[in-house]
Amino acid sequence: MVKKVIPIRIDEGRGRKPSIPNELFAANAPIQDTRTRSLRDLRISVTDRCNFRCTYCMPKEVFDKNYPYLSHQELLSFEEIARLSTIFASLGVEKIRLTGGEPLLRKNLEILVEMLAKIRTTDGKPLDLTLTTNGSILHKKAALLKAAGLDRITVSLDGLNDNVFKKMNDVDFPVTDVLTGIATAQELGFKDLKVNMVVKKGTNDQEIVAMASHFKGSGVTLRFIEFMDVGSSNGWDMAQVLPSKEVISRIHEVFPLEVIEANYPGEVAQRWRYVDGSGEIGVISSVTQTFCHECTRARISTDGQLYLCLFANEGFDFKTLLRSGKSDLEIANAIMGTWAGRDDHYSEIRGANMPTSTSSRKVEMSYIGG
Repeated sequence: MVKKVIPIRIDEGRGRKPSIPNELFAANAPIQDTRTRSLRDLRISVTDRCNFRCTYCMPKEVFDKNYPYLSHQELLSFEEIARLSTIFASLGVEKIRLTGGEPLLRKNLEILVEMLAKIRTTDGKPLDLTLTTNGSILHKKAALLKAAGLDRITVSLDGLNDNVFKKMNDVDFPVTDVLTGIATAQELGFKDLKVNMVVKKGTNDQEIVAMASHFKGSGVTLRFIEFMDVGSSNGWDMAQVLPSKEVISRIHEVFPLEVIEANYPGEVAQRWRYVDGSGEIGVISSVTQTFCHECTRARISTDGQLYLCLFANEGFDFKTLLRSGKSDLEIANAIMGTWAGRDDHYSEIRGANMPTSTSSRKVEMSYIGG
């Protein structure tokens, strides 16, 4: 795992230029990076542990019994996460997604959800609070999460065929348990329920139409994600990437589709709906159709490092600021200075040079979330 961390000095913002003055924060000025992208979305990894060993995220040969997971003392506490989230919300963040690892493995996660549900955006609205899970224990936790104030859930599911699914999760976990979790979330009334399928050509792409058929008309939005070169241990190879246009083509042959507009500026999934009105699907194409120019996301790792890109190789140390007696205003200015210096656009760079494989060192997805 690459965890190159840059310490943040309050008087230097990102460590490369002076931070934005206090009076600008007080005036609630919008924050933009060097490419005029605003800060709107925050993803928070609450654990670096997972009970799956998906080959595109936490392959067994790397994440084995000897892997050095973070100790409990190294993790941000719920109080620290809530404080940092409140500061981010005061700077324009409107949506927070809890990730991992597998976030439901974090003990008493519903307590954190309840704390975050009380935070308000700059216009006084509740945060759009959501969570991504592999669904393995969702049936046990869904009711507690709903009662705590969780708005939405996204479930990762890479196939319906049990043999294919077990090959993807690599721990012999049955697909029926994940489907039970999805059904439970539906019964509890979670809105805008989504299922994400990472497509690896030659591994699970034969499941595309079956997945579409299963969720068509169910009220669940199915999204297909191109196999990405996240981290440094998933063995990414362009030959295993099935372009999203091929996904759409396969489904369209069976269930006619038509493209529809994005829900909001910067939405990463391109939306399609079934012509017969029985729902919609989405495709996330960060390999073949980059969307760096609209990216409004920041990521907080399990131990409090701020990452400005999913494909980053360095983070910025905000845990130390939280634990060193700095005020909310000082931390806010450090966030602003960090974001103001952001110029990340990895997918565009990769797209321009399109390698067939990659050996570049990047932070692992299980450490900062997807």
